[in-house]
Amino acid sequence: MHDVYTNPLTTRYASKEMIANFSEQKRIGLFRRLWLALAESEKELGLNITDEQLSQMRDHLDDIDFEVAAERERIVRHDVMAHIYAFGLQCPAASPIIHLGATSCFVTDNADVIIYRDALELLEVKLVSVMKKLSEFALKYRKTPTLGFTHLQPAQLVTVGKRATLWLQDLEMDYENLTFLKNNLKLRGVKGTTGTQASFLELFDGDGKKVKELEKKVVEKMGFKSAFAVSGQTYTRKLDYSITSVLSMIAQSGYKFSNDIRILQNMKEIEEPFEKSQIGSSAMAYKRNPMRSERLGSLARYVVSLPLNTAITASTQWMERTLDDSANRRIVMAQAFMGADAVLELYMNIINGLVVYEKVINKHLKQELPFMATENILMECVKQGGNRQELHEAIRVHSMEAGKQVKLYGKSNDLISRIKNDPAFNAVTDKLDDILKPANFIGRAPEQVKEYVASLRNIFRKYEGKLTDKSEVRV
Repeated sequence: MHDVYTNPLTTRYASKEMIANFSEQKRIGLFRRLWLALAESEKELGLNITDEQLSQMRDHLDDIDFEVAAERERIVRHDVMAHIYAFGLQCPAASPIIHLGATSCFVTDNADVIIYRDALELLEVKLVSVMKKLSEFALKYRKTPTLGFTHLQPAQLVTVGKRATLWLQDLEMDYENLTFLKNNLKLRGVKGTTGTQASFLELFDGDGKKVKELEKKVVEKMGFKSAFAVSGQTYTRKLDYSITSVLSMIAQSGYKFSNDIRILQNMKEIEEPFEKSQIGSSAMAYKRNPMRSERLGSLARYVVSLPLNTAITASTQWMERTLDDSANRRIVMAQAFMGADAVLELYMNIINGLVVYEKVINKHLKQELPFMATENILMECVKQGGNRQELHEAIRVHSMEAGKQVKLYGKSNDLISRIKNDPAFNAVTDKLDDILKPANFIGRAPEQVKEYVASLRNIFRKYEGKLTDKSEVRV
């Protein structure tokens, strides 16, 4: 349909798996599984629920009649009650015991946590896949000298691979935060209307042990180890803030990477993939715009902004709950995950096709290296008996003059020629080529890359057989 608004995250950017994870089919299917787990557990603890009722519920977990539910919601203005009604029509024997003792948040909040867990698992594998691919890139270029930049001004040399480990380390931090969050997720549990479990205590004739056992059973049936110890009607919305903060951190890492690639592409040192029939500009046919990196940054900016929204929601929940979180969360939480998913898809796509132009890198390096080598030249002259103060002044004068040639007249850096022609530096003239080898200025960068990538092996080993370098850029 082209006459209604569609969300670009679902039509253009997020993966099919992530979109499906936030579908109504998945969500309402979880509602029904939660109702089944509740009924099974209530029967196991002695309530009068029959095998026939449970069997009917099991037979209709996924054949959801959304039209019936939508029509019912228009009448009752309550989505959960509408789906209870639709489920009951399909399971007439079970209709009287569906949702027995529960409040709406039993299904909405518990289902949300399950959806978020599954979404985190999707991101987890993608994140480690990007890390693995990036580590291979870092190792490949661990010895390739390049200009380092501080304040976006040329600084000491690094290597292309060493710079990649900075991106990689950010992702490792994201991985640690994501897995900690995922491994510590809790369901809302079986708490009742205001979190007191009063309705379930009534069902079990005041037997608190059975109420506690009921929650334990349901939580385990849904694949979790624990539930929040206490809740109001909802689980604390601070959990949503924790989730969006982790997603924001992934987006921050992608954003930083995309900015670096855009700068390097401007310098013609590194270039993101550019397809044979791709158009860079509608007006300028020669252009090769860094479209993927720009899109990555664009989507990342949105995800980075979302924790503020969830922080406000968590801050403004009154007493045991207010409903002003509901419409907001339907939008924010799904889109935060889809945005982070799209960031990782683009990250992988860029890394997969990243082109390194080593001759351009070397050209830029040679323009700046003479200035960086002056201390080394000075020290070698002193070793040969020269006067440090006199030599320092000579180098200073030559450096200023060489800089003038570059900046005022657009000429090449001729500092080394000036030094070679100055008798004061005769002691090192024959050694200048060796002194100026870029490998002399990269420190332990190659070893640092190898050591750091080696430290990630246990992470990669854990996901053996699950990782992929495939990604999808649909448009």
